[in-house]
Amino acid sequence: MYKKKSIPRELAESIRSRFFQGKALLVFGPRQVGKSTLCELLLNETGSSWSYLNGDDFDTRSELTATNAARLRSIVGKEKLVFIDEAQKIPNIGLTLKIFVDQLKDVQVIASGSSSFDLANLSNEPLTGREFEFFLFPISFCEMVKAHGLITEKRLLEQRMIYGYYPEIVSYPEDAKIRLELLSGSYLYQDLLMLDKIKKPVVFDKLLKALALQLGSEVNYNELSQLVEVDKNTVEKYIDLLEKAFVIFRVSAFSRNVRNELKKGKKIYFYDCGIRNAILGNFNPLHSRTDVGALWENFFLLERMKFQSYRGVRAQYYFWRTSAKQEIDFIEEVGTTLTAIECKWSEKTKVRFPSTFTLAYPTSHLKIVTPKTIEGMLGFPL
Repeated sequence: MYKKKSIPRELAESIRSRFFQGKALLVFGPRQVGKSTLCELLLNETGSSWSYLNGDDFDTRSELTATNAARLRSIVGKEKLVFIDEAQKIPNIGLTLKIFVDQLKDVQVIASGSSSFDLANLSNEPLTGREFEFFLFPISFCEMVKAHGLITEKRLLEQRMIYGYYPEIVSYPEDAKIRLELLSGSYLYQDLLMLDKIKKPVVFDKLLKALALQLGSEVNYNELSQLVEVDKNTVEKYIDLLEKAFVIFRVSAFSRNVRNELKKGKKIYFYDCGIRNAILGNFNPLHSRTDVGALWENFFLLERMKFQSYRGVRAQYYFWRTSAKQEIDFIEEVGTTLTAIECKWSEKTKVRFPSTFTLAYPTSHLKIVTPKTIEGMLGFPL
């Protein structure tokens, strides 16, 4: 059993290095991935006292919603470190953070949020140039390798694909199913419900299950609207809200005007495989499932995103298809460098990258990722 405190987070050093540089530090990420724990750890490391303000608290929201520099100074007193937890629940949080940066220059403010601050137009004051933003994912493959070694973590690949990497699940694997069922309930998208953005919770649940079933496949909003029996606009709105609440993310089609490339289309993946499986109530072992390929895609893409994000690499991800049904699972774009990636759970599956792609993009790198080779894409030597 691995407790939370025994798993150092890779993002820690990036945040630590930005203290007292005249910017607000914003830590985003899905609910329950350890944002508060990480921020508190870093604050305690300083050896100084710090002020804690929680957006869940009504009085705190009232004090920070319509405020000014003098009021903020009276709230934090002599403290030089301030942590605003659940900041997305505070209306006009952008203005409050701007005042901290512009007028309380001796104070380092850190704010955490489990959804985008623009979810309900809560931040009507731009923070451009006044913040460093960080995104905390669920625990990563790399973090677990550092905690207990590569061999052990690779042996646990099937468990991770079924139950995911939420800190609570990793820490208490014997209760993984029960804890995931609790996490995947309304608590997962509590922000949306509290902000009254979800007018039809029953439809919302049906849509979540439909998206989970279509993992790794192109989604059609018209088909989804018929399936869940609401209009297309509602489907698009709910998907957008789920993305802003860091439950799902969309991957677009890659196209550079090569003949017969699909220029439109979206695939949807989840920020954690365990959450996706819990939404479906499917915790069956991989050998008895029909969705192993899609799960492996989701698992790898997430780990690659974590790896690149924590190293400050700005990567964009796409899928590639043509009208002739040639396809590549993922295209990673970093600057002018393209990497085409095929994900295969079975080592025996033969892979050929379509000549349409290789001729159109001759300088692109071609990678095949299997359970045996995943560490090569995550910074570990093969």
